[in-house]
Amino acid sequence: MAELKFEIVKEIVQLSESAKGWSKELNLVSWNDRDPKYDIREWSPEHEKMAKGVTFTLDEIKKLRDTLNELEL
Repeated sequence: MAELKFEIVKEIVQLSESAKGWSKELNLVSWNDRDPKYDIREWSPEHEKMAKGVTFTLDEIKKLRDTLNELEL
C-alpha cells in the first residue's frame, strides 16, 4: 500500500473532542501534494493518525455553508 502524504495547511476549528483525546476538526489539508481541500475528520492528539473523513472543494464548502445558514435550528 502506498504511503499517504498529508499536510494540514490551516487548522480552522475543533468541533469536538472524544474521551480518548481524538478531536473532530475542520481543516484545510493537502493530500499527496495536491491542492488543499476542506476536510472534516477525527485526528489523534498530535495529528499523527486520522479516522475516515470527508473532503470538500471550495465550491462544495460554500454550498454547504449556504445550506446550513438556511436551516432553522
